[in-house]
Amino acid sequence: MKVIEKTKLWFGLSIAIMVIGLIMGMINGLNFGIDFTGGTMLQIDLEKKVEVRDLQDTISKFKLDADIVHIGETKKEVIIKTKKNLDNDKRNEVFNVIKEKYQLKDENFKQAQQFGPTIGKEIRKKALMSVFIASLGMLIYITFRFELKFGVSAIVTLLHDILIVLALFAILRIPINSSFVAAMLTIVGYSINDTIVVFDRIRENIRYLKKKDYATLVNDSINQTIVRSINTSVTTLLTIVLLYILGVESIKEFSLPLILGIATGTYSSIFIASPIWVMWKNREVGNGSYNAR
Repeated sequence: MKVIEKTKLWFGLSIAIMVIGLIMGMINGLNFGIDFTGGTMLQIDLEKKVEVRDLQDTISKFKLDADIVHIGETKKEVIIKTKKNLDNDKRNEVFNVIKEKYQLKDENFKQAQQFGPTIGKEIRKKALMSVFIASLGMLIYITFRFELKFGVSAIVTLLHDILIVLALFAILRIPINSSFVAAMLTIVGYSINDTIVVFDRIRENIRYLKKKDYATLVNDSINQTIVRSINTSVTTLLTIVLLYILGVESIKEFSLPLILGIATGTYSSIFIASPIWVMWKNREVGNGSYNAR
């Protein structure tokens, strides 16, 4: 596979997704979930398992645009989360409709909470700090283990992965919540592992192959590791896809960004990270050739 010769294609594809995501984000805004916007939470014991769609239809007249998840071992209780700030009268009005539909009692209304976006700001702050500290640590480690150019290429690739997933969420209007933040932090660690595998093979080939230009060197290294990278990612994706299909709503909220992130991370480790390194090395030597010393 000749990856480096099609660098413009790979970069163009990524830039196109980011630009479309940026445009959609500017037009519609990111679809932040209740964790970031604040709102109201209602916890109700339905005394039986009720389909989410059925419950959404029951309260549709209130136009809450609510997220509904089942909790408990028997899945008989639900948590209804909406971005709207509902006062006590409105909460009771919502519950009364549910109460009448499912023949409940007053004590089935377990609790209600109303909160602002303060928690969301704290989550964003800590998430950005975590990514920064992790990226700095990775840069130091990769620079020490390999070289600075490998380290910078890897960090740029991580930024690429996060931006691509954000763009996809903006395009598809998928809610961004605390599960998304957790998934992104997981993806950062997963993606760097794939990238280091490719970089390690490049370093080994530099040591043993003589007078090969960087493009050929990297193409050979990618071809030697691509089966391993794809097999590892496919195995992981199969598990997470099953979690998404069979899991409850809270699991799906975590699984979806993981699926997109792992797919993006595998793509970037092969088609983004190494081409960045090649471009940098070619610019450094002028003619792109490497002579073993």
